[in-house]
Amino acid sequence: MPDTDRRRGWLLTMDGSPQSYVDLDDPTHLEFEYVRRMAAVLDTAAPPGEPLDVLHLGGGALTMPRYVAATRPGSHQRVIEADRALIDLVAGELPLPPGTGIEVRAADARAALETWAPGSVDVVVGDVFGGSRVPAHLTTVEYARAVARALRPGGRYVANLADGAPFPFLRSQLATFGTVFGQLCLIAEPGMLRGRRFGNAVLVASDAELPVAALARRTAADAFPARVEYGPELDRFIAGAEPVPDAAAAPSPPPPDGTFGIGGGS
Repeated sequence: MPDTDRRRGWLLTMDGSPQSYVDLDDPTHLEFEYVRRMAAVLDTAAPPGEPLDVLHLGGGALTMPRYVAATRPGSHQRVIEADRALIDLVAGELPLPPGTGIEVRAADARAALETWAPGSVDVVVGDVFGGSRVPAHLTTVEYARAVARALRPGGRYVANLADGAPFPFLRSQLATFGTVFGQLCLIAEPGMLRGRRFGNAVLVASDAELPVAALARRTAADAFPARVEYGPELDRFIAGAEPVPDAAAAPSPPPPDGTFGIGGGS
């Protein structure tokens, strides 16, 4: 659907819910708050303008790949999207300009990830939703290990997740990735973390120290400020949660009726 406020802005909806937004004239314009939080993680992954190798799990309208191509020219990006019809729709209606370095492949995210060359990417972006839920096979320790294998030393995983109080899914995801990665942080709107509403949270994981101060400054200055949880506060949030193996995998919880903008490919 066209955005009446921006000449070449487009909103992609799936099953009646907003899923992606792109401005073909300005790929650095990020409409959704959670996408801006994920962009902050990409922006702090390397010095400004330095190209990155990025693997995107979940494509949507390719908002984040377009952003990286615009802010880090020369980046090498691969997008894995299971929905062939969506790939074709986006290619036809919202085509990528030439020379972006973005390649899109129709495949299951985990199946593709498990065949990826070890240590070949700087960032793995996880934004996969089946309808409004993260698929079960992308929530486990085995999946986290596959992410870690694909990353270079010091690389980062950033994922869009959705949950509501008392956050059983979000806490289990942090516990799951904490078994594989030494550094974690969580970026979310304070009201959501206080249990006021179901919403998006961005999980960040790495084997290297994360720039939490820079992320906190960036996300706090947003029009919809977010908070970065890490260290002892994050440990208290996770306390009691158990890592999820493949054998016990379940999808993320369904959002309450009327919840929009969950994600599923930025």
